[in-house]
Amino acid sequence: MPVWTVANQKGGVGKTTTAVTLAGWLALKGQRVLMLDLDPHASLSEYLDLVTAPSAGVAALFAATPPPLAELICKTSVPGLDCIPASAALATLERQSIGREGWGRAIDRALKTVTGYDVAILDCPPTLGLLMVNALAACDQLIVPTQTEFLALRGLDGMLRTAGMVGLSRGKPIPTLVLATLFDRRTRAGTQSLHELMDRKDAEVWDEPMPIDTQFRDAAAAHLPLPQLNPEARGAIAYRRLIERRLWRTEVERAAA
Repeated sequence: MPVWTVANQKGGVGKTTTAVTLAGWLALKGQRVLMLDLDPHASLSEYLDLVTAPSAGVAALFAATPPPLAELICKTSVPGLDCIPASAALATLERQSIGREGWGRAIDRALKTVTGYDVAILDCPPTLGLLMVNALAACDQLIVPTQTEFLALRGLDGMLRTAGMVGLSRGKPIPTLVLATLFDRRTRAGTQSLHELMDRKDAEVWDEPMPIDTQFRDAAAAHLPLPQLNPEARGAIAYRRLIERRLWRTEVERAAA
């Protein structure tokens, strides 16, 4: 099962929107998708209406004797899309991890035990720490949403350095795709930032920016991925092209190899 990690060390760049929109398209295409919410703020869990779900959540994977991952999975209202929600206990893991061995690969080990899914998508917190390291150690494809504005581009450098260090630690590089998000072509700052991002030589940048689309907010309020709410919305169409032309095609090529 391929694992896609959606991460950036800066907040507010569209990580959860990207993760849930990709998952929504995969589900519509008949794929079974498992999402993990690794953010103590539980934005993904809130989005999917799982904040009161009767699950110990992702934090249970770091217990001395973790339960089977399958016992933590919650169904969502979207056919084919399941999720392991976040909980407030995630916020304490950093302190608890001091002196603990093996915690950097806890999620990787757990994902290797689950069957019945075509892809897993991990939604990361906007900070470098135990949870992000776990997500990077487990992933087959890193997706880095980056807002088209000056400060977000500066923060991208740190995320790429982190991915490089984890890649060295695990003995193989992490395939990384940078995704321009929240793009507003009406602003000079947005256009200039997009050009700067596309000119980078140190990372693969997807050639189509994800536009600002108010229907993303409508989808979140309805607790549905945008493809399920309105597959013809311009934001949904942009993510569909990303799935069809790059992400899922890459997984098919990997499987064939």
